[in-house]
Amino acid sequence: MLALVLEQARPLKTDNLVFSSIDRWIHWTVRTLDAGARSQAWITWGVTVLGPAMLVMLVHWLLTWGLGWWVAVLWNIALLYATLGFRQFSHHFTGIREALDSGDEDKARELLAQWQQVQVGQIPRSEIVRHVIEYSVIAAHRHVFGVFFWYAALSIIGLGPVGAVIYRLTEMAQRHWREPAADGSWASEVLRSVSVRAWQAMDWLPSRMTALGFAIVGSFEDAMDGWRNHAQNFPQDNDGVILAATAGAINIRLGGAALAATDEEEPKELGSSSTPGRVASLAHFAQVVGLVWRTVIMWLLLLALLTMANLVG
Repeated sequence: MLALVLEQARPLKTDNLVFSSIDRWIHWTVRTLDAGARSQAWITWGVTVLGPAMLVMLVHWLLTWGLGWWVAVLWNIALLYATLGFRQFSHHFTGIREALDSGDEDKARELLAQWQQVQVGQIPRSEIVRHVIEYSVIAAHRHVFGVFFWYAALSIIGLGPVGAVIYRLTEMAQRHWREPAADGSWASEVLRSVSVRAWQAMDWLPSRMTALGFAIVGSFEDAMDGWRNHAQNFPQDNDGVILAATAGAINIRLGGAALAATDEEEPKELGSSSTPGRVASLAHFAQVVGLVWRTVIMWLLLLALLTMANLVG
């Protein structure tokens, strides 16, 4: 909770020292360790992700036993401030919403294209809204709910903030290795495949917990029906579960024609066919924001109750 409040008040800049250092670390491990062999690819991934995570865990234990639990709490807050938060992506959502509110659809298309590095063309207003909602829900999961889940799960067994670090590094590694480095070099095909497999495994349970949370605070029956019957319409299994549950939770039509990618990036495809529901409109922006914040509050309350029960017990 403290990390979320701090992140809302003083969000990290996109070119902050933490993220730029992580970028350099991820590209350095590729240049140094990536030899194109599968066994070497897993070693590269392990060094990239688990190396910093072990260091974080060691610092947490040293602070806990050496200086006291309250210093370790400050360390947890600092790491969560860097790994968790809406403000890491919400400015894109806000800018596009404001452009649509003012009737400037051209600016909304431009902002969407800049955000996702896609070719938007002259898609209609409802399609702008649909794509923004799809990308925003996935971003909320990856920047908030997925981090929150692994932080809570591993901190309960005494591993401190290591879960949040592993989750974010796993996501960042597979995303960075899909693109060329600053010097034009690429990660090997084997390493990219390994990083995607690791990310899919790491995100499997959190994505389903996020979908369950949306179902609980939204329309439960419709969300679960979408999960069961329409998640397979989306090419990415984990993302499909979240988007199908979102569609049912607020009765919106998601999925459909994808936006074309720019340059050499992979297509930003989020769905091959649409889910049932109403055509996306500006009113759905407020519903999505409410859905996400209700889910945040629900999980925070649940974690607080579990913590109290553990202290009392």
